[in-house]
Amino acid sequence: MSVPGEGVEVGFVSAGEVRFEVYRAGAPDSRRLALLLHGFPEHAISWRFQMPLLAGLGYKVWAPNLRGYGASTILPEVSDYHLDHLVDDVAALIDAADVDEVVLLAHDWGAMIAWAFAARAKRPLSHLVIMNVPHPDVAFDQMKGNWRQRLRSWYVLFFQLPWIPEWLLRRKKGAMVARGFRKGGQRPENYPDEVLEVYRENVMRPGGASAMVHYYRALLRAGRPEPLPPIETPTLMVWGINDIALGRELTVGTGEKVEDLTLRFVDASHWVQQDEPEVVNGMIEAFLAGGPVPDAPPPPGGF
Repeated sequence: MSVPGEGVEVGFVSAGEVRFEVYRAGAPDSRRLALLLHGFPEHAISWRFQMPLLAGLGYKVWAPNLRGYGASTILPEVSDYHLDHLVDDVAALIDAADVDEVVLLAHDWGAMIAWAFAARAKRPLSHLVIMNVPHPDVAFDQMKGNWRQRLRSWYVLFFQLPWIPEWLLRRKKGAMVARGFRKGGQRPENYPDEVLEVYRENVMRPGGASAMVHYYRALLRAGRPEPLPPIETPTLMVWGINDIALGRELTVGTGEKVEDLTLRFVDASHWVQQDEPEVVNGMIEAFLAGGPVPDAPPPPGGF
């Protein structure tokens, strides 16, 4: 299970209670870390298009498989996937990297963790890049009266069931997971068979499917958390407008939670950085350089 790409190596980092499988690129002695957090049901290779860019910008690049994913440690209990533990994982990885500056980039579940990490100021961040997950406070507020979004989020409730979600994810050797990327993404050529095989092996690993689903189980069992403090870190939010699970209206109100927010929409699916890597990479590069972040080319008919 690899597909690391040129200039990327795979190793392990013990941080806290988890031994993380980490895809690494860039100068290992750099004092600047770009830490990339993947989502569900993904893997570190979801950042395969961004790692070379960040390495070229002089960062030490780490894309860990989150707890329960890839070859990282699988912990058995739902409570092991409480958001507090996931946030602590990020702090432990940063400490293990031994750097002076940290850029945190995150997608989907990784972005949920990143929002909380940045708001709680667990460790200093120079920049935050969020992709296709709303700020938790905004999401909870909008869920109250947004019935369309509640319907879109049906899977969160489905994942509360025992064993059935795991059976479905593992059925036919992870066929549903592979189909979600190949047919759910807008550029099938960006999801070749060798990449889909990594995603399939990921969910087929003993205990892997349960670990993935436990993220959602722990989230709902914890109930609504206390509102997060305002985020002071300069933040770029990139949103694929054709996300079938999360509507773009979930970005409304983010500026009230983030003091320095740049929001950009991309004609892409939920898998935005894999669908449109050149567009997203251009935004990331400009944002990290402190220049104006370009808009994405509009789809036919406009955004």
